[in-house]
Amino acid sequence: GRLALLPATAILALALFGTSAMAAGGGGGGGGGGGGPGSEKPDVPSVADMIDDAEDHIEKWEYDAAIRVLEDALDKDSDNPDVLNYLGYSHRKLGELDVALDYYLAALDEEPDHLGANEYLGELYLEMDDLAKAEERLAALADACDADCEEFDMLDAAIAEYKEANGLS
Repeated sequence: GRLALLPATAILALALFGTSAMAAGGGGGGGGGGGGPGSEKPDVPSVADMIDDAEDHIEKWEYDAAIRVLEDALDKDSDNPDVLNYLGYSHRKLGELDVALDYYLAALDEEPDHLGANEYLGELYLEMDDLAKAEERLAALADACDADCEEFDMLDAAIAEYKEANGLS
């Protein structure tokens, strides 16, 4: 759930190595073993591959495409907190705040210390003008990572910005 928070170098590395790795591993053919008539479902992606695919869509702001991939991943692993978190994120970016809320809460139900879900839920609460609940998510992050993680810093900054914009500083 830390996609939007990656430093530029990490994003570049993901773009360079992630896509080449996917290009090398995706699709069929290319000689060598496997893939023959006797093999079972050679092109069925894993949940991890589906999450990677969804992250690629999210980076390009293709939230509808990300949601389609993530819903397929959810069919395979209905309790995966990363899938639930990214579904929340994608729906939030489309303005579907109630749907996003349900996914974030489901992610945290599976993994209460999920850093991304706590941060993104806090940001959602700010969008919903619920500062108190956003601050609860900040406290949860403080506990989860000893206030020493990017998600804590990002939500802390978002709360400060919210307070300043609303004359609450």
